[in-house]
Amino acid sequence: MILLERTSSSHPDFIKLVALLDAYLAQVDGDDHHFYNQFNGITTLQHCLVIYDDKVAVGCGAIKKFESTSFEIKRMYVHHTARGKGYAIQLVNALEEWAQELGATHTVLETGKRMQDAVQLYNKLGYTSIANYGQYKGVANSLCFMKQLKS
Repeated sequence: MILLERTSSSHPDFIKLVALLDAYLAQVDGDDHHFYNQFNGITTLQHCLVIYDDKVAVGCGAIKKFESTSFEIKRMYVHHTARGKGYAIQLVNALEEWAQELGATHTVLETGKRMQDAVQLYNKLGYTSIANYGQYKGVANSLCFMKQLKS
């Protein structure tokens, strides 16, 4: 049975999954990891999701207020043993729905050029490439995306 649980960044399963995400990103990003890691703190995230399959936490994601009518999708991760089962799609859809409930008209996100699976996922889900925003301006390895949410 699949369950999506809304929580905050203090949830133990969210914390465990983010630790696995950070270890994975340290390998993928190499020397760039320190730069990106400074923007990935979770202590202030109030809108987090954990997805469970048969009561086992297999993935997570979060949204964070970005501008007055938008949220940024953060800390997306699906455990390597659970990939290819549609959990990431479920997480993104649920995060978008939650953002809409909170008044958002669109979502934004950043991912790295080395994260081709993520890029393909976001393209598949209707995200379009935008100019790098905020701390990602001028960062060659970053790709930023935006999606208008249905009203």
